[in-house]
Amino acid sequence: MIAGLIHFYLWRRLVRDTTTSPRWRRAGAVTIGGALAILVATLSLGDRLPAGLRWLTLPGFVWLALMFYLLIMLWLLEVPVLVARRIRAKRAVPVPAGDAPGQKPDVDHDPDRRLLLRRGAAITAGAVAVSVTGFGMTRAYRPPSIKRYDIPMARLARRADGLRVAVLADLHVGPLLGTGQVERMVEIVNGLDADVVAVVGDVVTSEPGRVRDSLLPLTGMRGRHGVFYVTGNHEYYVGAENWTEAAAELDLRVLRNERVEIAHGGGAIDLAGVNDITGAQYADPPDYAKTLAGRDPGRPVVLMAHQPVAVHDAAPYGVDLQLSGHTHGGQMFPFDYLVGLQQPVVSGFGEVDGTPVYVTNGAGFWGPPVRVGADPDITLLTLRSTA
Repeated sequence: MIAGLIHFYLWRRLVRDTTTSPRWRRAGAVTIGGALAILVATLSLGDRLPAGLRWLTLPGFVWLALMFYLLIMLWLLEVPVLVARRIRAKRAVPVPAGDAPGQKPDVDHDPDRRLLLRRGAAITAGAVAVSVTGFGMTRAYRPPSIKRYDIPMARLARRADGLRVAVLADLHVGPLLGTGQVERMVEIVNGLDADVVAVVGDVVTSEPGRVRDSLLPLTGMRGRHGVFYVTGNHEYYVGAENWTEAAAELDLRVLRNERVEIAHGGGAIDLAGVNDITGAQYADPPDYAKTLAGRDPGRPVVLMAHQPVAVHDAAPYGVDLQLSGHTHGGQMFPFDYLVGLQQPVVSGFGEVDGTPVYVTNGAGFWGPPVRVGADPDITLLTLRSTA
């Protein structure tokens, strides 16, 4: 319903208001209607396509991004178009004899002027939308950037100072992100020579069996003390049990409401992982008490939780650092503002309820292969003792 209304608005502004030709209006209606049909088919049937045909979802997802930016630009241009029409309407011009003295023509009765304004708005919106979407596609498919930070940690023993944690999230392996991109991500992670690799959910968009070949490079990912993984919301959408079994086959140590001791340099940390909060809808919720209670109070704990909002439940257990993903940094500006209404941290560092939280932008993308204002990244965190 909403998609239909949006496409009707696009047809009015891009077609009906920019031409008087019935033929062009019909052609425009067919084009916009076809775009709507492709979008609906992509969102409802895309993942059911055979592996060799999933690339056919690309036009639908690209149109989704283009539609979004067209909509924003046309909404923004409504104001200057209205102002221009009002200014035109207020200009005093001579009127034919018999009309009221000083009468001004209503700009709505100037079809040529109105057509010119709407064509200008449509051309401007189209140029901006195409440019931004094209730019965003180049950013989405670029190699993830590497971010490096030192993290002060009061309870970290001096002997464990310098422990390095690589943070990877939101690969979203599926129809539009496959083997080549996964191989590139693994190569980047291995190049960091991390002690621990933390994969913070949303590895897949499709069912594991459908993207098995694309996932195989993950078996080559290395961390000195292991590669650890927690579920994201998308794993539940495609079947969490199937996915966690697949993760184990890929040499990812799955932390399902549990913690492990990571010994390093004569010191240690607790690395904990909770199920994503979406698991509550599938009888597999996060259990913070089971995961975090009863620890050695002298040892710091690093919590892997897919969604940043989990910090509200984790903070009372004295978490020293939470690692999250999920937000994609907003992925497509200005979505970061909307994401911020749900999540306490959208990208980078934040402190929530006294607990430090780090949120990666993620290495892949979901839906449109477009990133605007939130480039993909992989992060290396070096834990520093302040004891």
